[in-house]
Amino acid sequence: MPFGEFYAILSSINLLKANKVANMKHKKQERTLVIIKPDGVQRTLIGEIIKRYERLGLKMVGVKMILPTASMVEKHYTVDPTWKRKVGEKAIESYLKKGIKPPTNDPLKIGDDVLGRLKKYLTSGPVVAMVWEGAHVVPVVRKITGSTEPLSSDVGSIRGDFVLDSYEMSDTDGRAIRNLIHASGSNDEAEKEIKIWFKDGELIQYRHISEQILYDVNLDGLLE
Repeated sequence: MPFGEFYAILSSINLLKANKVANMKHKKQERTLVIIKPDGVQRTLIGEIIKRYERLGLKMVGVKMILPTASMVEKHYTVDPTWKRKVGEKAIESYLKKGIKPPTNDPLKIGDDVLGRLKKYLTSGPVVAMVWEGAHVVPVVRKITGSTEPLSSDVGSIRGDFVLDSYEMSDTDGRAIRNLIHASGSNDEAEKEIKIWFKDGELIQYRHISEQILYDVNLDGLLE
């Protein structure tokens, strides 16, 4: 192979590698969707919930109050096409562990029922949708928020500190569990969910002064 041709191929490979590195996002640029549900709004916990995320060092890059539609709620929960089945299978497993006969052994029927309850819940009043940015933001937000069932959430988490609800009570009442907040379960899920709730241009890219302490490799200029 002529040297010129070899050099051109090598240059192309290096360029591809450089572009790949340039397109890779730093951990501090990860984003997640958080929704304060109608019960959180009605209980005037908006400020408290925001404070929990802010004081950790996460950066809010988008926020809006909105009254969701049933179609928006369905689109949100079915970004994963297997969601209904997974929810149904989890519910059936939970019934059996408690020694209770499931209302049906068809996970899709149970998933449809759960979705119906969620639609009624989330369209009952305004919600606050937010996008938070920061390192490991998805697992960090879910840790602060607490487990889906408030009764099982640790003390110190938002749900553990502010909610009394349980699966047993919500099942008895035939409603969705009231747990104040939705938080994306993965980076991929967050990316898809954010597009449902926010349009292009509604998220603001800016530098927060605390990012120097959180992320700068060297703490330059602190004594200047």
